[in-house]
Amino acid sequence: MSDTLAPVARRPKHGKHSKRGRQAGSPRPPRAASLWGDAWHDLRRRPLFIGSAVLISIFLVMSVFPWFFTSVNPFDATTCQLGQARQGMSGAHWFGTDNLGCDVYARTIYGARNSIMVGVTTTVVTALVGGLLGLVAGFTGGVTDTLFSRITEIFFAIPSILGALLILAVFRTGNVWTVMLALAVLAWPMTFRIMRAAVITAKSQDYVVAARGLGASAPRIMFRHILPNAIASVIVVATINLGGFIAAEAGLSFLGVGLHSPDISWGLMISDARERFLEAPGPLLFPALFLSLTVLAFIMLGDAVRDALDPKLR
Repeated sequence: MSDTLAPVARRPKHGKHSKRGRQAGSPRPPRAASLWGDAWHDLRRRPLFIGSAVLISIFLVMSVFPWFFTSVNPFDATTCQLGQARQGMSGAHWFGTDNLGCDVYARTIYGARNSIMVGVTTTVVTALVGGLLGLVAGFTGGVTDTLFSRITEIFFAIPSILGALLILAVFRTGNVWTVMLALAVLAWPMTFRIMRAAVITAKSQDYVVAARGLGASAPRIMFRHILPNAIASVIVVATINLGGFIAAEAGLSFLGVGLHSPDISWGLMISDARERFLEAPGPLLFPALFLSLTVLAFIMLGDAVRDALDPKLR
């Protein structure tokens, strides 16, 4: 009789809001591994990534909110006094003044906006155009792939600097959008080739064959299955190229075909200060330092992302 009076053990309920579904102290089920999750886990432990991300964050904030950095400075980027031209560093002018008596510190801060805008815009355009064309060409193959490949070979035959000089000489309007256009027209074939090679490799994998066998449409296979696995290499190249585009804008402005006054950019400041460098080195050194740090930060970020996304380099 005592056995019949014993309490009946109840199974724990596994409801959505129940806290008894998992016994206390039992280990959590492991999360599904993914390329991006593993890459982020690896990036957070890389000093190279952390340092470059901090630098890039500072320069991005500088380009979007330049007044935040110049609010403590009584001089703005457009106030110039010829009587104070080519002065050295002082409490009033932290980086000195240029040939026209403009405050170098304020102009260096405001110069980040146009320089970074050219780099970011060109990178986005080249990634979208080259990535989309490379995805279509690599997936479809045949005549489409052959046609796009021959077109890219024509662009690769044009020297980058010479082609950009020619395009800007035709437009004769040195602003952010013409410089971006000149760089993007000549840079998208590189992204195209990288995406095309990644797509050709991905479309022969088993998960793509299985999706095609289950009746998935071509757009779904391209954007749902192939693109997430082929875009990693494009992101790495785009990150590294962003710093190169910033340096290219500075080079074009230095040659006199890029941005023109009253626009402000680091390359334009270096061009204006080169003739009086020995007399006043500050107007050239400080924008060159900011330019070098920005380009270096993006290259370091690209290297860190590449190492994290490539399993062979871990």
